[in-house]
Amino acid sequence: MSLRLRSILAAALATMLALVVLGFAVDVLVARHLHRELDHTLRLRAVQVAQLAASAPALLSTPGSLDSEIGATQSMVQVVDRRNRIVARSLSLGGRVLPTGISEAAIVDGKGRFHTIELGSDRLRLYAAPIADVSGPAAGGAVVVAAPTSDVGDTIATLHEFTLLAALAVAIAGALGTALLMRGALRPLARLDRAAAEIGRTADPTLRLPGPHRADEVGRLATTLNAMLASLERAREAERRFVADASHELRTPLTALRGNVDQLARHGATPALVADLQVDAARLARLVDDLLALSREEASSAPETEVRLDDVARAAPADAWTAEPVTVLGDRAALERAVANLVENARRYGPAGGRVQVAVAPRGERAVLTVTDEGAGPAPEDRERVFERFWRGGGGGDGSGLGLAIVRATAERHGGRAYADERGFTIELPAFRKASETMGTPPGEALEEGPPKGTP
Repeated sequence: MSLRLRSILAAALATMLALVVLGFAVDVLVARHLHRELDHTLRLRAVQVAQLAASAPALLSTPGSLDSEIGATQSMVQVVDRRNRIVARSLSLGGRVLPTGISEAAIVDGKGRFHTIELGSDRLRLYAAPIADVSGPAAGGAVVVAAPTSDVGDTIATLHEFTLLAALAVAIAGALGTALLMRGALRPLARLDRAAAEIGRTADPTLRLPGPHRADEVGRLATTLNAMLASLERAREAERRFVADASHELRTPLTALRGNVDQLARHGATPALVADLQVDAARLARLVDDLLALSREEASSAPETEVRLDDVARAAPADAWTAEPVTVLGDRAALERAVANLVENARRYGPAGGRVQVAVAPRGERAVLTVTDEGAGPAPEDRERVFERFWRGGGGGDGSGLGLAIVRATAERHGGRAYADERGFTIELPAFRKASETMGTPPGEALEEGPPKGTP
């Protein structure tokens, strides 16, 4: 079932159910009211007959004096004396006789009472009231007034029919209204569906879904999906550039390697040729290794192993270390490679013979690792570009151009960031503290000179 059909059925059923519940409540209230009105009418008529029997007893035997209408039918009246013998009857009774048991009870205890009986095919509601012991043949007796309950039943049955018809009519109207509303509400979704099918058919990442005309849920969905498509387009373009750049970077060492192999095949091996082959193979291996490392960093999930970042810093091949104890959740091997890349970058682009220093310190809820050299750092306009893939500062270099890209990917996988400023390069990661640890920062350790402890 479609969303439109489900919504229409739900609206129709909900409307019908609401009306049925309301009709049931009205039915109970109306039935109670009608029965109370019938009882009130019977009691009032009984009082009138009792007063007539006491004030003008001769009128009881007058034909038609006891007949009166209750609703759409004639009331039935029967008057008995103190011995429960019939004194007078209404013409509406015909040949029927009302039960004398209820009148006898009224004579005995002097109280009026209601009763419901089946008389022939009719269901009757009776009320018996005592007559004052004043004068006349009915003195000290009782009067019984009866009326059929068919009028009440017919009214309730008519109410049932009206409620059912009203429920059906309102349910149909609700279904039609819902259909019209759903038609307008689902029209933007139909446009989105057609546009998404076209994007899937053409696989064109530049296509977009139709813009929203209203700031409702469908409009927000279209905006979100268009943002997702734009992100996918950027990712696809970045992937295309990466493949093109990787192909270009691999072409150079492969071309040199093929040339040297051809030279080897024609003229035999020489020490210089073998050295060139070794350089080409090493460059190619380093480039492939960096590509694999970058791919792993971008595809791996966030690590959950506790790592002392100060120990990682001491393992770096730097000239000096300032390391305060701080723990992060991380991948030790990946962090060591990132720090080694920063140190190698500092040695390659820093002043010749300059000292490279690694510093680690907690900064609030963050752990900060900084690698500095004795140079001025990258130019302000290059501080963001240095982390791009295959970008080399200073007009080139013999590196792969992937070292700092690996650093940034590692930092982001650990929930942090990597950036460059005038002081050098910094990796900033979330610090990890156990629940039992205090929030105080341990005192810093002294500046260490030379290789880390335990390094040969």
